[in-house]
Amino acid sequence: MSASGTVIPNRSVSSIRSGIEGAIEAIIFASRWLLAPLYLGMVGAIVMVGLKFFQEFVHYLPNVMGMETTILTNAVLELIDLVLTANLLLIFLFSGYENFISKINAAIHHKDRPAWMGTVDYGGLKLKVIGSIIAITSVQLLKAFVNIKAYTREELIWLAVLHLVFLASGVAFSVMERMAAHTAAHEG
Repeated sequence: MSASGTVIPNRSVSSIRSGIEGAIEAIIFASRWLLAPLYLGMVGAIVMVGLKFFQEFVHYLPNVMGMETTILTNAVLELIDLVLTANLLLIFLFSGYENFISKINAAIHHKDRPAWMGTVDYGGLKLKVIGSIIAITSVQLLKAFVNIKAYTREELIWLAVLHLVFLASGVAFSVMERMAAHTAAHEG
């Protein structure tokens, strides 16, 4: 009973603990929104890559008719590299936001919504990222071999080794994801 004469219900220790646990979990769950500004920053990174793309395009365009084929090929590969980088950012942006923050409701009924959007889990995101990195390193390696005279033997070896490391990582991620899916299928 309180000083005013009203009866105060006796709360059990477990209900207090449950209330504290619920509050902590609500705070932890809401903390995912701390990532939202980082994803907005990634939108800015896509803008930066786009600006760099057009800067390179405008740089090469006036001289295209007098360019050697190897220089033109390198210019085109540079543009492809920038587009692949922007694609990687977009995949990471969409998948990361939907996996860790919230569903992107603005795109649910949009006719241009990518088919993979909303279906890529964290494992699938890793595979898409490593696949994009392998594509980017492939372009870098191709640029080096098109302009092979501009590189030392050691630089070419390192480019090839790094590409093979990313390729091996991609295969390892793929095998691990397949094993995890196989295990989950047997347990479920």
